[in-house]
Amino acid sequence: MPEKTFERTLVTSALPYANGYIHLGHIAGAYLPADIFVRYKRQKGEKVLYVGGSDEHGVPVTLTALREGITPKEVIDRYHTANAEAFKRLGISYDIYGRTSWPLHADTTQAFFTRLNDTGYIHEDEMELWYSEHLERFLPDRYVSGTCPKCGYTGANGDECESCGAQYSPHDLVSPRANIPGDDSSPVLRKSKHWFLDLPKFKDRLKAYLDSHPEWRANVRGIAYGWVEDLRSRCITRDTDWGVTIPLDDPEAEGKRIYVWFDAPIGYVTNTRQWGLDVKGDDAAWEPWWKDEATRLIHFIGKDNVPFHAIIFPAVLAGQDGFVLADNVVGNEYLNIFNRKTGKEEKGSKSKGNMISVKWMLEHFAPDIIRYYLCANAPESRDAAFDWDDLLKRYNGEICDVVGNFIHRSLTMTVKNFDGQVPEAGNLDEEDRALLDYLPTQIDAIGGALEDFRFRLALERVIDLGRRANVYFDARQPWVTRKTDLARTGSTLYACCQVVHALCHVLAPFTPDAARTLSAILGIHLPEGGPDGGVDGWNAGKNLLSPGAPLRKPTVLFPKLDKDRIAELAEAHQRGEAF
Repeated sequence: MPEKTFERTLVTSALPYANGYIHLGHIAGAYLPADIFVRYKRQKGEKVLYVGGSDEHGVPVTLTALREGITPKEVIDRYHTANAEAFKRLGISYDIYGRTSWPLHADTTQAFFTRLNDTGYIHEDEMELWYSEHLERFLPDRYVSGTCPKCGYTGANGDECESCGAQYSPHDLVSPRANIPGDDSSPVLRKSKHWFLDLPKFKDRLKAYLDSHPEWRANVRGIAYGWVEDLRSRCITRDTDWGVTIPLDDPEAEGKRIYVWFDAPIGYVTNTRQWGLDVKGDDAAWEPWWKDEATRLIHFIGKDNVPFHAIIFPAVLAGQDGFVLADNVVGNEYLNIFNRKTGKEEKGSKSKGNMISVKWMLEHFAPDIIRYYLCANAPESRDAAFDWDDLLKRYNGEICDVVGNFIHRSLTMTVKNFDGQVPEAGNLDEEDRALLDYLPTQIDAIGGALEDFRFRLALERVIDLGRRANVYFDARQPWVTRKTDLARTGSTLYACCQVVHALCHVLAPFTPDAARTLSAILGIHLPEGGPDGGVDGWNAGKNLLSPGAPLRKPTVLFPKLDKDRIAELAEAHQRGEAF
């Protein structure tokens, strides 16, 4: 069966809650891999749209507001702005970074809800929920804490345990207590009317959908199949006054809102609609990206979001009219923290003080340093850990010593000895031609890994290209031959300039600032593309620079990290100052 071809690619990253600063675990899980993929696709000249934004509803926002004595709107405005800026500074290149508090989002979400309700996929039922007699109100899940019935963790939420990941019914929570300012009483269970998405009605379609994608990562498939084999109706409303109102003429719906995990993924659609209005001036411009089978939809997420993106959201989309489903759900494992004192990995947690915010990290490191390490250490098939010593070792030993060093010494010697121009090829021998023939093969290998969402492997192949080039450079010894055989030196540096040119193109998705600087040195243009497509700038890396092409004086693309400075920052992190 021939592989399906697509006319355009729509990429999403999970919407972060606007109740706190994004941290490195978020970036490694859902945002950097998506950005690398999008930049690669744009560079190839393909039509690609990258959509993201803040998740601004839900209990975490209202809890933060209660604890700080401010309004939910003040909370979301603060963190939406801060996180949008952090993403921008790190080079996460969204086409739109939207908000679920937009009126347009309420319109989109209510339309989805109404369609599902009208076609029989939503039903009413009563459920037992925790109720505060002191405040005379129902308490949503995170307004209650207690002891997990599965693992015994004493800080578990009302329906989910942060420690072991277990989900359970409210009445299973042990020793429940209210988790909001002004109320430390023991809540009681009371019945409340709610609306449920009838997931079992989608079981056959969801099973067929998963069966049609054997190429998905094993972790995503495992979690998704576990859910599809035990599908139950899922409540999609909550007792709260913060969120999208329920579009029903029912008095009992007035004090409730649509559940955040129903409305958040619909934010992808909202933000695509808003992009169409902002960029195209057309309220219908979003439709080909969501309703055309020639669109390839790809979600990038952390593994905790697998059920929502591989089961619940596909069911919601299947209950609409003509929406495409995701061709891939790329789920990463977790980025943990390596504790230098204990010598062990531990889960990142604000309460432990071991989280590292993107904001703090960008105060001390250039974006390319952060991007390089998080990709080189990406938690693709298993959990990884942020380790300060490993950051120092890998960044200095790989991208600096291998790739950066080759680029700098090749260009420095070329500019100095050949009047700032690419030398003539001269008489290329077998070793020269072997290196030049290797370039398109390696560019294809890097691209192939990116197409397969194997970002660590792709970056390793970039480093391998630098290693191969360094072996060639050292064997040819142009610093020696320039004294006795300038023509031979010219042939060597001609070949080295072609490697530098190839490296400029393949570095662009990973370290865009360095690639942009290098392209200026080489006097070439790196096309960035976008939703309308463009020229193929990826395979342009296979082209050869012409002899005589001007070169600027090189600068250090990847400055070395100082060991003592890293030790200072590691200590600050250990003291809980990195968030």
